[in-house]
Amino acid sequence: MKTRTMKMAGMLLITAILAGATGVSAQEQKTVEESSIQPKFGVKVGLNGSNFYHDDLNDNNMKMGLNAGFFAKLPVGRGFSIQPELLYSNKGSRRSYNNLLMGEGEYRLNLHYLELPVMGVINILPNLNIQAGPYVGYLAAARVNDAKSDGSNNEVAELNSDNFNRFDFGVAAGIGVDIQHITLGARYNVGLTELGKSGSVVGESFNGVKNSNISVFVGVGF
Repeated sequence: MKTRTMKMAGMLLITAILAGATGVSAQEQKTVEESSIQPKFGVKVGLNGSNFYHDDLNDNNMKMGLNAGFFAKLPVGRGFSIQPELLYSNKGSRRSYNNLLMGEGEYRLNLHYLELPVMGVINILPNLNIQAGPYVGYLAAARVNDAKSDGSNNEVAELNSDNFNRFDFGVAAGIGVDIQHITLGARYNVGLTELGKSGSVVGESFNGVKNSNISVFVGVGF
């Protein structure tokens, strides 16, 4: 199925980056005014393309959302840094409808996470890096919105977050391009924790379902 293919492609990307990290020729990365590699602290903002993965789901339900937060890039050695981040990340999925009673639109399940990724970053070229590492996310809120074809977008329900696993653990991998103090990047992350908790109708409906997310972002370091 499409979702299984997407998951496998993402895991292959993560595996390839982790496996190849030890074989690349690490490069120093610094701005023109720096005489040596310096720690950087900055902000980043981007766009998510999120979905769930499960044997009974498909890739046609990808939902767009925002990610934004702070990062620190801490040099460890030549061409290698540890990059912890603190992010807000809007994930979830969507489901379209088109009928005489309700018209045309889609329901969007918005899962609002606070996330802490810790990435290992290797510069394979002075301005090109690959990155991989784990993340942990905390579910702050879960809401359902009704987005109509006329452009209106109204919240129709706030779900009880206690019906979900509050913490989401996963792995992420990506690539970044550094242009002086600006970083442009893309990242794929896959959750390893089931979303639903047993004991409620809502929780049971998410048993076996996990997060899948592709993000693009721009960061500014200082």
